[in-house]
Formats: sequence, C-alpha cells, structure tokens
Amino acid sequence: MAFKSLVTFVSLAAALTGAYAALTRRVACPDGKNTATNAACCQLFAVRDDLQENLFHGGLCTAEAHESLRLTFHDAIAISPALEAQGQFGGGGADGSIAIFPEIETNFHPNIGLDEIVELQKPFVARHNLSVADFIQFAGAIALSNCPGAPQLAAFVGRKDATQPAPDGLVPEPFHTPDQIFSRLADASQGEFDEILTVWLLTAHTVAAANDVDPTVPGSPFDSTPGLFDTQFFLETQLRGTVFPGTGGNQGEVESALKGELRLQSDHTIARDSRTACEWQSFVNNQTKAQQMFQFVFHDLSILGQNIDDLVDCTEVVPIPPPPQGETHFPAGLTIADIEQACAETPFPTLPTDPGPATTVAPVPLP
Repeated sequence: MAFKSLVTFVSLAAALTGAYAALTRRVACPDGKNTATNAACCQLFAVRDDLQENLFHGGLCTAEAHESLRLTFHDAIAISPALEAQGQFGGGGADGSIAIFPEIETNFHPNIGLDEIVELQKPFVARHNLSVADFIQFAGAIALSNCPGAPQLAAFVGRKDATQPAPDGLVPEPFHTPDQIFSRLADASQGEFDEILTVWLLTAHTVAAANDVDPTVPGSPFDSTPGLFDTQFFLETQLRGTVFPGTGGNQGEVESALKGELRLQSDHTIARDSRTACEWQSFVNNQTKAQQMFQFVFHDLSILGQNIDDLVDCTEVVPIPPPPQGETHFPAGLTIADIEQACAETPFPTLPTDPGPATTVAPVPLP
C-alpha cells in the first residue's frame, strides 16, 4: 500500500505540475527563442545546449553522462547533522564543494576518479553564470535525460555555493556494510533516506561503470546495459557470482555473473540483506517503479543542505528522456536457476532468457 500511495502521489504531483505550467503565464527569455515559467530558468537553456553538444556528444548516455550523475551524489551526500550536533562542520550537502575544492575532496578515497569529470565540467562552469552547486545537479539531470528509459529529473537554481570543503568520511564506500551505508544516508538526510530509499538511490547504478575499483579494467559496467536506464541491474546483482572482470580480490568488489561486468560488494550485500531484499527484487521488470522512485529520491538528494524555499524549480528545461528499450531478461546462458533469491515473501518474476552464447559485457569507453 505504501508504494501504491507514493506512486499515486508522485503521479498526481507530476500532473499538477504540468497543469500549473500550462496555466502559468510564461516569460520570454533573452535568447529570443525560449520561454520559461520563471525568468531565473532562462539561463539554463544555454547551459543545457552547451552540455548536450560539447560534453554529452550530442545527447548520449556515455561515460561523461554516467560520471556527471555520479558527481551529483558525491557532492550532495557530504553532509552530516550528526557532526554538526557535536560542534564540528558537517559539510554543506549539494553545495558544489567537490568542484570548488577539488584538490581536497577528489582525493578522498570514495571520490577517486571524479577529478576527471570535475575537470571536464570546469570550462562549462566558467562560461555560464550559474553557481557551482546548481551546475553539478543540473548537469546530472541533463546527463540522465540522455539515457533511454530514464525519468525526467528535477532541476533547481538558487543554491548557495560552499565556502569550505566537506570533511572526509561522509561518502559511502563499496566495501562498507549495509549498516554503515544505511546509517550514513540516514544521517545525511535527517532520517529520510532509510533502507528502502537507499535501494531507490542505487537505481543510479543501472547507468554506471567503475574505473578505479579494479584499475586493470576501467569502464567496467555494473550491468549488461549501461547505456539504458532499465532494471537489468536489479536482476543481474541477484545472479550467482562466478567471475571477476579483471584481477579480482579488489577491495569493494565481489564476483559477478557475467564476463566484463563488475559487481560492487555493497550492491551485492544490500540485494541480499533481509531489510532490503524484497524491495530490491520488486524493481526487477518494473520500469515504472524504477523511474518514479529514482525521480522522487533524486529530487530530495539534489537539495540536501539547501532551503527549498530559496530555490526556483526549473525542471521544465530538462529534456524528456527517450522511452525504454527492450525488456528485462536473463542474459544468455543464465536462467532463474542462477538467481540467489533472498526475498522469501514474493516469487521471482518470470523472465525470458536471451538466446545465443553466454553474454560478455563490453567496457564503457572512457571520456
């Protein structure tokens, strides 16, 4: 019932937002070709077009898009009310600190590799009159809009930029236990991101790859369809692991079921944890849920540490992503017999198996 109620709320909110936008008087933007419900959104059209043409290869779901989405989380989650309660600075959340102080924060262990996307985004920040905090979250929303099957993510302007770097230790690591990850996310969100919403946040891994978990195989995807926002990730993380894509034995990595695919230890354990296993399984072959829950949780992630009353909603500037492609399926050579089902409450979905030889996953080309 809780899921159905939330889906109804999200759907109703989207409908009301669309109706409001249709009835609201629009302003003509200075570029002479766009209009917006708020003049503060006009500047984003040029940013969007610049990103699409010059960072995202004309609007593709490539490594630059994946890393831009990853950056939104690593910037926003670095906030701790618990540290503040102890009289220490706890970080500012979605305040751009990871790009404002890159020489500090991109050297934190969980942020290794993000220096590359920060550097790639730097010229875009320099040529547009947008706060770094706003830019990071907006670039992530535009990035995901290029991935078929994705939801349209929220975009706001008006965030305050960081004046000091976030402290180390606030971004979860793939070798952390579920308890550590659940505790960290709950602290960052003042209790909102519980075990269930943690699963929703991990939907982002359907369009993700790792460069530095095993440096011998950079670009190793987390599922077999890293260019699509689908539910293969939730299926494939439940398959029995048999192989490493590279050397194996790396911190934060466990065996995957497919050659070329990298499985994070944290994804593996949360998929099998008694508190989250059924929620994890519920995403398999449920594209609508994947879209709506990630849309919901990204909205709140993107404003951590900010006062929403100070922000302007410019979601209308974010393109509607292409529709989903294909259907959830067992990779060739695998069946339901290969599933390590941890949810005893609900039968595992009945899915087809791809024909042909055993699936091998190609790496995502590096930027």
